[in-house]
Amino acid sequence: MAGNSARRGAIKKSGKGNPTAGSGGRVKRGLEGKGPTPKAKDRPNHKVYKANERAARAEAKRPKRRAKPGEAEWVAGRNSVVEALRAKMPVIAVYVAEGAERDARLRETFQLTSDLGISLMEVPRVELDRMTAGAVHQGLAARVPAYEYAHADDFLELADERGEKPLIVALDSVTDPRNLGAVVRSASGFGAHGVVIPERRAAGMTPSAWKTSAGAAARVPVAQVVNLVRQLKAYQDAGCMVIGLAADGEVSLPDLDLADGPLVIVVGSEGEGLGRLVSETCDVLVSVPMASSLESLNAGVAASIALYAVAEKRKG
Repeated sequence: MAGNSARRGAIKKSGKGNPTAGSGGRVKRGLEGKGPTPKAKDRPNHKVYKANERAARAEAKRPKRRAKPGEAEWVAGRNSVVEALRAKMPVIAVYVAEGAERDARLRETFQLTSDLGISLMEVPRVELDRMTAGAVHQGLAARVPAYEYAHADDFLELADERGEKPLIVALDSVTDPRNLGAVVRSASGFGAHGVVIPERRAAGMTPSAWKTSAGAAARVPVAQVVNLVRQLKAYQDAGCMVIGLAADGEVSLPDLDLADGPLVIVVGSEGEGLGRLVSETCDVLVSVPMASSLESLNAGVAASIALYAVAEKRKG
């Protein structure tokens, strides 16, 4: 027994060079290691990880575009829905709040959805509030698909397919969707092959623009571009003349002799007109003669006058 006690004491007193009793598992785990070192982007204390976190937070704060492919938008309110249906907007479905008062607009909605084969559904008012994000819907709302923009180069191909000289309208910083809709309507009426708008600081093809176009948006393609000046130069490289409408233009619209060839008409915003870079990119600035001292026309009216003048000259 004494010998056994001595041996146990020897084991307990052993130092670093000799493992103590029961240490086998710990030594084995220590020899196995902790695996490969995590990448910098996965290590919370590393500067790369922190930089990625800051970038993600900054991205989350940026406003998101409303019209992404596949998303839907809402037309809310009785007058708005009736107008959308009359304009034959591509409505997905119409929703009526339970218990909504039946008036002339609601009865017309029922008739139009039936005539057009559009789904009509009754939902609780709180559900309609949720779907329209709290808009003033008056118990009636329509769901419409987000507008699908064309590519700006498609307009040249479209003109070629028709055996026509390209006629394109470009808008510079026009922020009122109703003006955009009016331009699209005029473009359709006078044979333009498409309308170009900038992605930023400009109106897009919202339900309001759709309604103002009176259905023309279904016939005339609209393209969004990141850089309008770059696109205008691309059209010039393709053989188009680019004219800008400006109150102080050096050529009067009736005297314009470029109408017979490939043409891009650039219209600026009311008040601001054409931006400096856009103006400098144009081959010529054209003025619309007016009898009064009115400084400028809104985009819709200016585009209509210019398109009419070009269409008349092309007939001759």
